[in-house]
Amino acid sequence: MKFNRLRLLGFKSFVEPTEFVIERGLTGIVGPNGCGKSNLVEAMRWVMGENSYKNMRASGMDDVIFSGSGNRPARNTAEVGLYLDNSDRTAPAAFNDQDEVQVTRRIERESGSVYRINGKEARAKDVQLLFADASTGARSPSMVGQGRIGELIQAKPQARRQLLEEAAGISGLHSRRHEAELRLRAAETNLERLDDVTSELESQIESLKRQARQANRFRSLSAEIRQLEATLLHIRWKAAKEQEAEAESALSQATSLVAQKAQEQMEAAKAQAIAAHKLPELREAEANAAAALQRLQIARTQIEEEATRVARRKTELEERVRQLETDMERENVLIADNAGVLARLSEEENELNAALEASGGRSVELKETYEGAAAQLADSEAELARITGNRAEAAAERSQLEKSIRELAERRQRLESQIARQDAELSALAERIAGLPDPVAKKADVERATETLAAAEVKLADIEAALEAARAAETEARGPVAEAKARLNAAETEARTIARMLNAGASSDLFPPVLEKIKVDRGFETALGAALGDDLELPTDDAAPAYWSLADGGDDPLLPAIATPLLTHVRAPGELSRRLGQIGIVSDFDTALSLKAQLKPGQRLVTKDGAMVRWDGYVASADAPTAAAMRLEQKNRLAELDAEVIEATTGLRQAEDGLRQASEKLAALSNEQRTARDAIREATSALGRARDELAKAERAAGELSNRREVLTESRAQVGAQLAEAVEAHEGASRAMADAPDLSDLDRALAEIQAKVAGDRATVAEARAAHEGLERENAGRRNRLASIANERQGWIDRAAKAESHLASLAERLTGTREEAEKIADAPDEIDLKRRQLMSELTKAETARKEAADKLAVSETASREADKVATEAITALSQSREGRGRAEERLMAARERREEGEARIREALNCSPHEAIRQSGLKPDDALPDPAILDRNLDRLRVERERLGAVNLRADEEQAELSERLNLIVTEREDVIEAIRKLRAGIQSLNREGRERLLAAFTVVNDQFQRLFTHLFGGGTAELQLIESDDPLEAGLEILARPPGKKPQTMTLLSGGEQALTAMALIFAVFLTNPAPICVLDEVDAPLDDHNVERYCNLMDEMARTTETRFVIITHNPITMARMNRLFGVTMAEQGVSQLVSVDLETAEQLREAS
Repeated sequence: MKFNRLRLLGFKSFVEPTEFVIERGLTGIVGPNGCGKSNLVEAMRWVMGENSYKNMRASGMDDVIFSGSGNRPARNTAEVGLYLDNSDRTAPAAFNDQDEVQVTRRIERESGSVYRINGKEARAKDVQLLFADASTGARSPSMVGQGRIGELIQAKPQARRQLLEEAAGISGLHSRRHEAELRLRAAETNLERLDDVTSELESQIESLKRQARQANRFRSLSAEIRQLEATLLHIRWKAAKEQEAEAESALSQATSLVAQKAQEQMEAAKAQAIAAHKLPELREAEANAAAALQRLQIARTQIEEEATRVARRKTELEERVRQLETDMERENVLIADNAGVLARLSEEENELNAALEASGGRSVELKETYEGAAAQLADSEAELARITGNRAEAAAERSQLEKSIRELAERRQRLESQIARQDAELSALAERIAGLPDPVAKKADVERATETLAAAEVKLADIEAALEAARAAETEARGPVAEAKARLNAAETEARTIARMLNAGASSDLFPPVLEKIKVDRGFETALGAALGDDLELPTDDAAPAYWSLADGGDDPLLPAIATPLLTHVRAPGELSRRLGQIGIVSDFDTALSLKAQLKPGQRLVTKDGAMVRWDGYVASADAPTAAAMRLEQKNRLAELDAEVIEATTGLRQAEDGLRQASEKLAALSNEQRTARDAIREATSALGRARDELAKAERAAGELSNRREVLTESRAQVGAQLAEAVEAHEGASRAMADAPDLSDLDRALAEIQAKVAGDRATVAEARAAHEGLERENAGRRNRLASIANERQGWIDRAAKAESHLASLAERLTGTREEAEKIADAPDEIDLKRRQLMSELTKAETARKEAADKLAVSETASREADKVATEAITALSQSREGRGRAEERLMAARERREEGEARIREALNCSPHEAIRQSGLKPDDALPDPAILDRNLDRLRVERERLGAVNLRADEEQAELSERLNLIVTEREDVIEAIRKLRAGIQSLNREGRERLLAAFTVVNDQFQRLFTHLFGGGTAELQLIESDDPLEAGLEILARPPGKKPQTMTLLSGGEQALTAMALIFAVFLTNPAPICVLDEVDAPLDDHNVERYCNLMDEMARTTETRFVIITHNPITMARMNRLFGVTMAEQGVSQLVSVDLETAEQLREAS
């Protein structure tokens, strides 16, 4: 098959449909870093069955789906298709019917992948095997990705062997062998499971036999219980029928009584209706009379209210007349007083105007006196202010000096105290520093603790190394123990199985067959069984009906010379000696036939496979071994197994002793490890404590030293401040002595203060006289204005009084007229009252007569109601009696029906047929139900004591027996399948070794040639190491570049390693060329000269093989040697595009132009 093209859609950065054509020769892929070149290779590996998302450079397989870019949304699916040319029909048979094989893989987000081959769904394993058979695949050495050369250089020899397997074409062989091994392990597991199931089934069958006996007893008890239940049900059903008949008779009597009571109730209801018919008319007449009486009573109340209202109104009018007359008298007195008030106001006004005219000159004189006194006072106060200011300045200066002297004295005292405290603290710090631990000693302690910890760590490392070795030894010792246990368990299991089969096939212990006393050599069991047949089942006891007895065989004829007596291979009782002496063993059936004529009476010849020829002409060919032969073979095998069990037990004990010694050594080393770890913890703790103490000492010394320096500097500063304070105190004292005296200033101040006080008194007197006169004049003016206002008010009040007097006269006239009108109203009201009282008396008489008639009629109606109620009560009681009778009938009927239903349910028959199942005859007396109940309870208790009973035990026993036979058959099939699988695996291993060794020889030759070609000289070779089995061996590379000695690959330089790895990879290609080879930046570590060699080798391989090369490169030399180039670009961020150019066609066009 040849790779034609690769199609991508939505895979990683290739969001648009992209087709990558793969043709013969060298196809190059170029482009800047990160544009998606390697995505093409990963797409090819992915469609070939790669299932590891890590190998896809992803955090999950869904990451291979295009995840979106700045301008494009994310896709939900990705699909990659690979098209293979199958014109040579080299594909597997299932896909070999078309010229082109199309393999596609499609993934949907969160739904997994789907593979298709030619449009049909396929398994991932089918795809992987398809490519593995073509010597390629997702992880094939032909897919050389980035870093693959480095991985091959750093790989272990076992990993390098994969190259040889690819060259030998046995990658698919490995898969098939692994699958066969899985099937073998599954078959062995099934065999063990079948053995366990067989044992379990045998125990279940025995258990089912016991259950069957219990089920029979259960059935017997159930039959007796059923008979008793049938008798009880029949008795109860018969009693229920009798109760039902009695209930029907009682119901009939109750129905007749109900009919009688209903007639009586109807008559009482008729009388009640007649009495009730008269009541509405009488009630209406009584209501009309009462309504007329009520209307008259209301009219009387209204007349009384009208009389009261008229009397009250008359009183009010009389009171109003008196009030109006009083008001008119008051208004007349007010008008008379108004004229006197106006005269007094005119007189007062004239007096005030005269006083104002007389006080004008006195006011001017007092004002001048006041102004002169005020000017003198201003001069005196100015002088007082000046003297007061001088006195204040002198007092302030002296006060400031006194304060300064006092503050400076306090500061001096405070500074002296501070210096004393600092001196005391410095002395204390000196004592503390002297008492601190020495940091040098603490540092020495830290160094000693560090050395102790290092020694403990070294000791722990030694112990852990020994512990690792002990663990490895213990692990190695577990293998033999497990193998010994497996051998012992296998032997014991087979021995138990054979023993069970022998015990199951054993006859009665009364007459044990002679077969149990015979021992035969291995391989002659079938011959003995064919020779004696069923005679081996006979005993040697003469009490048996048929048995073996002693017989003298001295005159018996001899067997043919070439026949060996069977007696020489059999150890049997003497009773069989004569019979066995006349049976010969020959090599084959043809020899037995040739000797048939030489046989004497009683003689027979048998072969080891069971063919027999008898003296009388009877001939039997080899057939399946008889039961006796199989039993003898099983006995021999059981004896061998006993020896194997003893041997396996001895081996197991030895292996367990070795394991125990290794475990004890491991436990001792573990204890030593714990002790060493404890020592390390203690040393670490001691080191931490020493470091803490050292840090604490250094920190304490540093802190105290810093504190002492700070105190020393502070004391110097305080001393300087104290000197300044002493000097300032002396200066303030001198200034205080030079300050002016305050006594002269106090005397001058007292004199000016007395003068100012006299001036202030003069000004106050002048101001008081002037202001008093002004206040009097202002009061006179205010009173004149008030008199004018009062005069106008009295004039207005006189006008209002006259108007009010006229209004009062008018109202008095109207009130007197209304009083005259209502003077005659009480007489009219009395007349109406007398007429209404007469009508009221007549109405009361009529209402009383109507009420009496109504009372008589209601009494008659109540009597009729009482009779009707009693009739209804009697009817209800009779109906209740009928209802109870119906309920008794229904209950009796339900009991009967329930009894019939229970009979049908429990006995599955009609009620009349239940007596047949009870064992009673129709004429027999019915037994006591209580006795039947006790017997039934006793039988039920006895049945319950049986517990859970399996009624299908017989059927289940038969089913399990049949299943046991099927499992025995299946076990034989599984044993045969295991044999075939082991043979198949051996065949695959043998074929794999042969093909691997052949491929190794070819690859080694090709490698040596390619190494010399790439290096321009030198030698190299491949070696299989680490195992004699080629399938388990590792591949080592020995190389000797020109001018150097032979050495392994890991000791070469980087460039030499890369060329050596290339030589090995290409040697594999030349041995078993793959249909495609992908080289992803393989030339990156090479210089230009080696790149030329690399390209020359590519050209040679492209010419000599059918392999199609896809090369990803950044090297311009490699690009120039390609037949065609594909460029991967990323014009849009996150989206890759593919462009191509055919360099050969381009070169031809250039030459043609």
